[in-house]
Amino acid sequence: MDREERIKNACKKIVECINAMSFVNLDDQRVHSLVMMREIARGVVENRDRKVTKSDVTRALHSSIEKMASACRDIVYKLSKMSYKGLDDERIQSLLRVKEIACKHAKVASVGSDLLIRESLVGEETLPSNNVDALVGGAEIMMIEGSLEVEAEVRNEDGHNMVQKRPVTRAKRASDKGVQDREAQRKILEDEPVEVEAQLGNEDDQNQVQEALSQPLLPQALIWPPDDRVTLQWIQDVTSTIKQFSHNHTPSEFHSIMPIAVANKLIDSASSILSKEPNCVEINCHGEDSKVVVVGDIHGQFHDLLYLLENAGFPSENQFYVFNGNYVDKGAWGLEVFLLLLAWKAFMPHRVYLLRGNHESKECTLAYGFEKEVKTKFGDQGEYVYNKCLDCFKVLPLASVIAGSVYTTHGGLFRGIRIASSRRSRRKRIQRLELGSLNELSEVKRSLVDAPYEGLNILLADVLWSDPSHRQGLSKNKARGRGLWWGPDCTEAFLKMSKLKLIIRSHEGPDVRAGQHHLGDMLSGYCMDHDGESGKLYTLFSAPDYPQFGRKLYTNEGAYAVLKSPNFESPSFHSFKAVERPKADPFFTVDDEDKKASSNHEDEIASEDVDDEIDLGEQDLTSMQAQTSTAAISSCQKSSPVGMTSKVDFEALGISNPPSWTVLLPDDVDGTNLVQVPQAPEVEGLPLPPNLEEPHKSAYEYFFKLIAGLKHMLQTRETESKGQKRRRHD
Repeated sequence: MDREERIKNACKKIVECINAMSFVNLDDQRVHSLVMMREIARGVVENRDRKVTKSDVTRALHSSIEKMASACRDIVYKLSKMSYKGLDDERIQSLLRVKEIACKHAKVASVGSDLLIRESLVGEETLPSNNVDALVGGAEIMMIEGSLEVEAEVRNEDGHNMVQKRPVTRAKRASDKGVQDREAQRKILEDEPVEVEAQLGNEDDQNQVQEALSQPLLPQALIWPPDDRVTLQWIQDVTSTIKQFSHNHTPSEFHSIMPIAVANKLIDSASSILSKEPNCVEINCHGEDSKVVVVGDIHGQFHDLLYLLENAGFPSENQFYVFNGNYVDKGAWGLEVFLLLLAWKAFMPHRVYLLRGNHESKECTLAYGFEKEVKTKFGDQGEYVYNKCLDCFKVLPLASVIAGSVYTTHGGLFRGIRIASSRRSRRKRIQRLELGSLNELSEVKRSLVDAPYEGLNILLADVLWSDPSHRQGLSKNKARGRGLWWGPDCTEAFLKMSKLKLIIRSHEGPDVRAGQHHLGDMLSGYCMDHDGESGKLYTLFSAPDYPQFGRKLYTNEGAYAVLKSPNFESPSFHSFKAVERPKADPFFTVDDEDKKASSNHEDEIASEDVDDEIDLGEQDLTSMQAQTSTAAISSCQKSSPVGMTSKVDFEALGISNPPSWTVLLPDDVDGTNLVQVPQAPEVEGLPLPPNLEEPHKSAYEYFFKLIAGLKHMLQTRETESKGQKRRRHD
């Protein structure tokens, strides 16, 4: 064994010995010295180069205090879940007393943690013992007034436990500095002596308590870095804590490991970075060893994301990441996915780039579960956290250009802001769609929570919702209700105009491509859609075995793309299978039939007849009107906005032709246009009385939502029309 190995082994033993020690009878100066020694030894074991500072000791003590608070919360949680049936009054009072003590010590630990941070920030040499009366260096010291001996469990930072008998004394009298604050804390700590060992008499009582205590403990609650700087170690803690929690606990307990204060800080930190980025971020990565990993839709599949990061390699100085959006909805862990990626963004803002997908919107998250997920995981504070996420969605960039040669986005290409017109007569004219440029994309107002169906900011809908087609030209995407279809000629023109060589977009998975025969099926997680003289177009999807919930599941692989210097335009694609996931329930409530329709909404709209793809610049007005009317008739029974597909049994109610979510409205050329009714943010009349029976209940819900959608659409159109008239007048 060489000298370096012997030194490491010796340091490892030092760490283990200090972890096994009891700090009960030590003053604060000695505790600081021991923790400093342990951190120095740990640095040797872990090959850390930097010196151990006083702030490292402060963080270690702060972490230990937080862990004790979490342990106390675990005790409170388990006792709250217990049934006291069959216990006599004395035993019930004993258990309630234990719960009360745990509650107080959880609060005291939090106070001590805050004081510790405050003292460290003002540069105090040591932490006065009066400031922290409970838990020093990981030792749980139950300060109960009196001189009785009680059993105190000492739990250090690395999880070693020991039980010892010791005298418990009154907290020290406060020093001159901060007398009132510390005196108040001392009073909180004082308790009457109490016998906490409940001698449960019968076997049923013992089994009941044993069952309650045998439930897996919650992981330690995450704490925000004291210096407001996200580190790699903190991201690793977030990852391991969430992963452990997902396997053993219910979503409603999530706030216990991710306090709202931590989530709030994380979202704010990342949002402040994202808001400063342009609509299309330029990623300069021309280093000799540089490479960029591009990721497609994730849809709340947290464990698959972890595998992808481990398999592709974590972000680093030489490894960039570009995520093409759709982090949330349809999967059970959308919030976890989004928060983890925000943490990486906060840690490496110039190496990790997060783009917006169409599901990063209010209408999609209301329909596909993210809103309910957040409210389930944060309870009464869920509405606040959900709105924070929506605000963050609005500042996500829309596209990226990598190394000046590769364009990535969620949906795809977009129209020009200025629409050319082709005059057929003095009375009628046809509007032509023209391909937009990167300069026009930079002018889009992205701070809208939902992409508009029309108006000046319709480019936002294009870049989030558009799809490639095998047919030439640029046309309205009537299947999705917004966005465009663009053909190989448009891809070629965009690449040539922008001086680019490659496009990688996402937005379509195997469910969407299942009804199409001219493009790839996406079962490998990627496919090449266009191949022209100037470059290629790929679609990339990173959620394997998609969707997580639904009657029709696809055993598809996910994939990610790797672009390496200097040939960034020649990507390599890496497919991967789904990893094992914990059991979970969906956050959008649908029956078996609705589940299929809801989860595979894109499947329905993508399988529309390809003849609906109309090149508006080629068709004359009469042809356009005829095709629009035909489309309206054929889609009347099945068109609906995202999440609104209904399987109401109208025939049982004697309704043979129910109203559709697709309506014909007059356009600007004296014709009609097929318009899909959007989902309204609020629906009057819901929820319905619980005594209504099916199919009447479902029918009423369908009509209420449709009426609200029509009202919302008409109000929106009227507002935009007035705005346009006012701008023309001005």
